[in-house]
Amino acid sequence: RRVVSMLQMMQEKVTAEGKKEKDLFDRFMCYCQTGAKDLEASISAAEAHIEQATADLKAAEAQQKQLEQDLGDQAANREEAKAALAEATALREKEAAVYAKESSEHKTNIAALSKAIGALEKGATGFLQTSAAARLRQLTIDMELSAADRDILSAFLSTGSSQQYAPQSGQITGILKQMHETMETDLADMTAAEEEAIKNFE
Repeated sequence: RRVVSMLQMMQEKVTAEGKKEKDLFDRFMCYCQTGAKDLEASISAAEAHIEQATADLKAAEAQQKQLEQDLGDQAANREEAKAALAEATALREKEAAVYAKESSEHKTNIAALSKAIGALEKGATGFLQTSAAARLRQLTIDMELSAADRDILSAFLSTGSSQQYAPQSGQITGILKQMHETMETDLADMTAAEEEAIKNFE
């Protein structure tokens, strides 16, 4: 009977161990199935992440190239702007110098004409020996005048005394006044042009 009891005990032990092994096997199989799915999901997520990271990297590289191109363009544009400004400044300075010279000459000529007109109207003697008369002699050469007006002025300015030309002093005064008006108009026009040029440059 002891043998039977031992056999029964061994059978129960073997059965219990078999059940235990079966439980372990079932749990291992469940883990393998679930683990494989989780692993596949992780691999898929990693692949998607890699694709996104690759796309982001390419986009960043393209953006960097564009930024480098933009910086290069800006540098070139800046150099072009500097060159254009230097050229414009040089031109403006040249125009200003021309205006300063021409306006000064016009003002001197206008002053000489004013003195000549005043002297003739007052009948003053000695005018032809003044610097204003010398200026008028040059004007008869430089200004656009009719041949008749030029001849009258040249003849007047070449005489020794303004009194010798008294009979034609009214005509001469008229010519001088017309020259005076023309020069004042020219001076006003060039001054307006200079002011406009300054405004546009600024």
